Amino acid sequence: MRQGKRKLFIKRVIEYRELLFMLLPAILFFTIFSYLPMLGIGIAFQRYTFDGGIFHSPWVWFDNFKFMFLSGDIFNVTKNTLVFNILFILVNNFIEIICAIILAEISNKHFKRITQSMMFLPYFISWVVIGAFAYNVLNFESGSFNTLMKALHLAPFDFYNTPKIWILIIVLVCAWKNIGYGTIIYLSAVMGIDGSMYESAEIDGANIFQRIRHITLPSLTPTIVILILLSMGSIFRGDFSMFYQVTGNNAMLYSTTDVIDTYVTRSLVSSSEFGMTAAAGLYQSVLCFAIIMIFNALVKRYDKDYSLF
Repeated sequence: MRQGKRKLFIKRVIEYRELLFMLLPAILFFTIFSYLPMLGIGIAFQRYTFDGGIFHSPWVWFDNFKFMFLSGDIFNVTKNTLVFNILFILVNNFIEIICAIILAEISNKHFKRITQSMMFLPYFISWVVIGAFAYNVLNFESGSFNTLMKALHLAPFDFYNTPKIWILIIVLVCAWKNIGYGTIIYLSAVMGIDGSMYESAEIDGANIFQRIRHITLPSLTPTIVILILLSMGSIFRGDFSMFYQVTGNNAMLYSTTDVIDTYVTRSLVSSSEFGMTAAAGLYQSVLCFAIIMIFNALVKRYDKDYSLF
């Protein structure tokens, strides 16, 4: 029996060798950069030393986690990470769906291509450049915004000493940068909808808004659910480059803009406590895993076809 299964397995490997060869780079990538680094999880339970390494550093078990929670910072950065990612998911998907529907309704092909290119361009701009641009616009002394306010004889606004306003700024900057990429995904889903349904609806007298409501949006539901589920897998992960570069690592803004990723990096740079930073990273990964499992179970209960697994 086992020998028969082994022969069948070898036969299938030979039969699908081209597809398996195409899959090999992805397997190597995730093995090297995702699975092998998991061996370092043990550092979260150690007092890591350079001479001892992973295998000979003293074990402290949950002391790193205890120190992390007793410091009190982890709760604030966890809340910030969660709030920002929820806003990113809601705002980005909402804008991307609207833009995809609008582009699909545009009949002028040249205008559509130019618009798509202009929307996709910010995706390739580095966060370093965007951070420099934000500083030159929002700087209190010489920023273009406050220069305009002074020219209008209005009081300047100190953005870099007002933490609350950065929730709005970062959400808008993230939406501006990623809108093109997300719009293309939704646009491809819209273009895949059967055109005969639109023709039938138009014959029945449905206007453009009724066609969008009763045909386009229901047809986009599987794509929306899958993209939101994938986003849930990183809901406790912040884009380090975005938060670090856009805010300029300003300590005045930590109360609203400090996320787990910036907290871990700053802790590592300032204290070199590898155990504590590894504990924070493990804490982040466990939360992400729990969230994706919970939401996938909820989606599966609603409709199995929409779940990831």
